[in-house]
Amino acid sequence: MPVGVVMRRTPGVTRWAKWHWSAVAVLPGAGPADWRELRREGEAVEYHAATPTLELHGAETEAYLHGLSAEVPSVYVVMRDAETDGPVPYEVLLITASPYEAQDYTDSGDELVGKIPMPHGLVAWVRDFVEEHHQEEAFVKRKRDRKRIDEVQDGIGDPRIGKPGDVYASPALKRRRMQ
Repeated sequence: MPVGVVMRRTPGVTRWAKWHWSAVAVLPGAGPADWRELRREGEAVEYHAATPTLELHGAETEAYLHGLSAEVPSVYVVMRDAETDGPVPYEVLLITASPYEAQDYTDSGDELVGKIPMPHGLVAWVRDFVEEHHQEEAFVKRKRDRKRIDEVQDGIGDPRIGKPGDVYASPALKRRRMQ
């Protein structure tokens, strides 16, 4: 589903940051956009920055279910600093409903991840997808290997194995083996 991302630019609160940018809303089913101005209130300006496609995958239904069960279900917008010196500060890479995938993008520190509350229609769309594709996985407890530990082992430095070429053996052990 194409989902538009709305970015807000407000004046910075420190002298080091002229502007503060934040992802504030999403527009499900929006058309293509390239930083089109939507609204202006004083110095605060909202832009329709981009319209990435929100893709849902059957293998990630557990993550979507986790996101939907949150107090405020959210989508996550992954952005990267734009390499140009123009008026566009960020490049929108993707949008996801998976909190696990969003967390993976925060690990590198190269991307900026914005958390935006999901509109009700988008919540219903994701919930329908999860209900159709989610399959509970049964917990399987891993069992230990049935390996015998009381057997004689082969290995360097093992006092139970008599080898004259054992470089790790103590001098007393070597003398005993030579006799």
